[in-house]
Amino acid sequence: MYVIGTAGHVDHGKSALVQAITGIDPDRLAEEKRRGMTIDLGFAWAALPSGREVSIVDVPGHERFIKNMLAGVGGLDLALLVVAADESVMPQTREHLAILDLLDVRRGVAVITKADLADADMLALTQLEVEEALEGTTLAGSPMLAVSAVTGAGLPELLAAMDAALDETEQRRDVGRPRLSIDRAFSVAGFGAVVTGALLDGALRVGQAVEVVPGGREARIRGLQTHRRKVETAAPGNRVAVNLSGVSAGEISRGQVVASPGWLRATSAVDVRLTALADAPHGVRHNLPVTFHAFAAESPAKARLLDADTLAPGEEGWAQIALEQPVALARGDRFVLRSADATLGGGTVVDVDVKRHRRRRVPVLNRLASLAEGSPAAQLLSALEGREPASPASLASRANLSLDDAVSLARNAVAEGSAVAMGNGAVAPDTPLYTAEGWARLRAAAVRTLADFHRRNPLREGMTREELRSRLRLRGNAAQAALDRLAADGAAVEAGGAMQLPEHAVAVTKEQQAAMDAFVAALERDPFPAETPALAPELLALLAERGRVVRASQGVVFDAATYERIEGAVTARLRASGKVTVAEARDLLGTSRKYTLALLEEMDDRKVTRRSGDERTLLRE
Repeated sequence: MYVIGTAGHVDHGKSALVQAITGIDPDRLAEEKRRGMTIDLGFAWAALPSGREVSIVDVPGHERFIKNMLAGVGGLDLALLVVAADESVMPQTREHLAILDLLDVRRGVAVITKADLADADMLALTQLEVEEALEGTTLAGSPMLAVSAVTGAGLPELLAAMDAALDETEQRRDVGRPRLSIDRAFSVAGFGAVVTGALLDGALRVGQAVEVVPGGREARIRGLQTHRRKVETAAPGNRVAVNLSGVSAGEISRGQVVASPGWLRATSAVDVRLTALADAPHGVRHNLPVTFHAFAAESPAKARLLDADTLAPGEEGWAQIALEQPVALARGDRFVLRSADATLGGGTVVDVDVKRHRRRRVPVLNRLASLAEGSPAAQLLSALEGREPASPASLASRANLSLDDAVSLARNAVAEGSAVAMGNGAVAPDTPLYTAEGWARLRAAAVRTLADFHRRNPLREGMTREELRSRLRLRGNAAQAALDRLAADGAAVEAGGAMQLPEHAVAVTKEQQAAMDAFVAALERDPFPAETPALAPELLALLAERGRVVRASQGVVFDAATYERIEGAVTARLRASGKVTVAEARDLLGTSRKYTLALLEEMDDRKVTRRSGDERTLLRE
């Protein structure tokens, strides 16, 4: 199914044309009927001669309602540019056409309405002026027909032209991540919240869990309708009414997006390719306050130019749009920028949820160019470069690819050596990835960090995983996978629970070895001494790394064999009685409260026991 939208100057007969085509009056508001002028979006549907069903969005033509027009033309498959034969091309004709051009609407039909009010000469002149207006836009060369909504003249030919144009229009893709930009939200008695909009990028089904973004409100689909018919599943490319449970109509507004959970996030900054309209009243200067429009969303914003101080009318360049109100967007979405009373430009979203860039940075500009113009593989790598490490699942949404495509491209990139997979090297949807250059930088940093640690601590086996993770600023689930990859690559090895360089070896003197052996022997003879034997801190740390001693809480040290024995005794008591107090454990071990507390706290830290007040219970076998 396809979505068709009207465009054109006020009072040029858009709504009358829609009603003549569909039999449905798109003006639904009482004020619209009283004033005879469309104020907000209207909706209708029709079957074309081929039997193909289409949704039609009727937009207001008055300049005061341009933001309502913008809410309706995002995601159109076909535009009907309406021009009245008795008035020809007017200011809002040109602005609406410019907006369609900025939104990259590539299929259209120019409709000369009110043909019954014009003679042949006037009609010919209007057709010529429309052709001139279309030149240089995405709708250049579109078919043009003269019609009358009053007499019906030309309507059959118009329907056939719409069918022919849609024959050449690709169906909306399904990448498995549905999103519906809300253009209406209301409540129906007995059913609750209902939202409408054009569905993109995936299918919705009854019973499906969804979230409303921005806001993160969770909901479930109670019902779906297309053209007032109930459906169990709605495919992308349809205008859909969605009945939501778990959320009220008062919690939803135009511009929010209904999406499958987890993948779509609201962003306060987007990187874009920006074109300034050739006939804009002025150019776009750096940090210019604007209003940002994308689908049904709008937000006050600032245009931060990245490669120029000003874009003159007709010029294009790279920019970052800083949004005052977060908007839910995906890479590749089209947008429009307006000032208080004029359309200034627009373009394509290249990256979302971005950090502020320093201006005129060549690497930044090159990455944006790759994201905008490269192959899917290049786009995936560019998205990864800006967010490494990242998984194919997260890159799929950033590069606006299906999950299967993202995983396949990631596997190819790993096989070709342009990307590196963490963990064991296999690529799954959640596998963290680095670019080859990014991984080389991280690997070199890890080697430098370990070398510095060995130099400063010659008697230590190495750094703990947690310490190395912290020093390398690794975060989240990717951290442990990256450390595993360091070991798999041979950049580091694990010894005694520590990460070290492969060539590192602790060299102790005979005197130091004798002191360590004597220390362990003393603990074996007396596990609960009144005073812990003396040993240099670096030697004690080495014994702990080698697993010969256990440094428990409060500075208490046990030899490893004794610790295992007394932990086993406490564990056996817990299995038998279900719980144990500090006093009971002290009596069981025949030692002081100091040693008992140290042991129990160590067992807590090892997740063997759980403390509740003065009692411990067994956490695991």
